[in-house]
Amino acid sequence: MVCRSRPHRSSTDRDRLNAVLGYFGPEGTFTHQALVTYLEREGDSASAEEIRPYATVGGVLDAVRSGEVKAGLVPIENSIEGGVSATIDNLSEGRPLIIVAEVLLPIQFGLYVRPGTTLEGITKIITHPHAAAQVRGWVSSHLPGAEVTTEGSTAAAAAEVATPDSAFDAAVCADVAGRLYGLEPAARDIADNTDAVTRFVLVSKPGPPPPRTGHDKTSVILHMREDHPGALRDMLEQFALRGVNLCRLESRPAKDKLGNYYFSIDAEGHISDARMAEALGGLHRTCKKIDFLGSYPRADRTEPVVQAGYRDSDFTRAATWLDGLR
Repeated sequence: MVCRSRPHRSSTDRDRLNAVLGYFGPEGTFTHQALVTYLEREGDSASAEEIRPYATVGGVLDAVRSGEVKAGLVPIENSIEGGVSATIDNLSEGRPLIIVAEVLLPIQFGLYVRPGTTLEGITKIITHPHAAAQVRGWVSSHLPGAEVTTEGSTAAAAAEVATPDSAFDAAVCADVAGRLYGLEPAARDIADNTDAVTRFVLVSKPGPPPPRTGHDKTSVILHMREDHPGALRDMLEQFALRGVNLCRLESRPAKDKLGNYYFSIDAEGHISDARMAEALGGLHRTCKKIDFLGSYPRADRTEPVVQAGYRDSDFTRAATWLDGLR
């Protein structure tokens, strides 16, 4: 899954990594862990002064837009709960940004308490909403009477429980957060699904996308020109007719009137691929608006299966044939 050879980087890539990077904090969140994982994967290290936590996803992305940080890491998708609406909506509504990289992080949780607190003594738990969803079965089985409050981040939950006069007995958080705030595990590995993974994206100001690798992903947000029977089919056909496979399709309310939606899509391939370029061109012609969110390497390095007739060479031969007829 992880490339062990150091990839070629353009000067733009080096600039992104050598400047301050923001992330959805505080310290000890899964996003913090994902950022460290990304830097290690790229063969870089960063001091505490070179990575900066923000309290909200919007805060991270606004810091990128303002130039306060060069790039920011935020969660965008979870294998259990689906898309992270705060990230998807902000990318759609705010000033343009593009995704330049992604990180996949296996997610596991522990139940952390102040020293001396027993499992039987836990009545109030605090954690992030997505974390609560991923441990709902375990909590219901082992602590059926416990009240669960969802707010902030998992690391913030650990910090709250570490406060001596906290109203909460336990935090559902990552082991790194529990240790960071001096808590003890009342239980470890409590996620209902042991295969849960969260996907994070590194976002920067608009610019040339990273070079094509052959195992890439392209993200776009599509706005329908008008709502009519088959409107979504018409958009999806732009991909299907060029042999482009989709990795994710999610609808989000456009927030202007009830029943109006936009569509957030990840597709296999790079904008430099002929099939992807033609699909994006078709979408630009037929959609009311298309937000290009970037082409970037897939973290799992999965290469798409490109059927005969949809390779770059096939598009080139077709164009040459047409030129000969004109």
